[in-house]
Amino acid sequence: MTRHIERQILHLKELILHFGTMVEESISHSNIALFKQDLSLATKVIANDAEIDRMEVELEEECLKVLALYQPVAADLRFVVAVLKINNDLERIGDLTSNIAKTVSQLAMTGPFEMPQEISVMAKQAEEMVKKSLDAVVTGDPDLARQVREEDDAVDAGRQAVSKLVMQKIQEDPQNVESLLRINSVSKHLERVADMATNIAEDVIYMVEGEIVRHRHGD
Repeated sequence: MTRHIERQILHLKELILHFGTMVEESISHSNIALFKQDLSLATKVIANDAEIDRMEVELEEECLKVLALYQPVAADLRFVVAVLKINNDLERIGDLTSNIAKTVSQLAMTGPFEMPQEISVMAKQAEEMVKKSLDAVVTGDPDLARQVREEDDAVDAGRQAVSKLVMQKIQEDPQNVESLLRINSVSKHLERVADMATNIAEDVIYMVEGEIVRHRHGD
């Protein structure tokens, strides 16, 4: 039984690594599409969301199979539970990157647009947080996971800055209100990506240390 569950745990690690790589690529491509106004790449990101959804279902089924057949305990149980939660967060990141890509297509209809510098900073921060959180999953590094949690505040501050900027621009140039509101939506999506990365980081801490830190923002 021990060998069987070890093989299944290893298989889950391989699946979550593969899934994480897919989602990392999706957020990278959506950010590139956004700043290069690359409609072709945006279309690929949107199309790839179906594969991300398929992978999420496959990984969930594998986790449930391990729980049903092997009844893991202690560290193995925490790992499977954490993978189930991380799996869901990765799928949600995939949805958010698809939403960003759809916004690229919408903005292109009104002609060339200029992304605020604040959006550029948020995009880099959110993408880096996802990368670090997934690195923490692979290496089982709770310290790296805690670093991701700390970085979330910077993305939240960026979201607030973009919101203020958009409101100011709408007052100055009401004719471009539609495009400005879409840019504001991008900042919301990026903030949510950072939130999902933070969730993943918190699941890593639980997986490694058995400690639930969700909603404890001062730790």
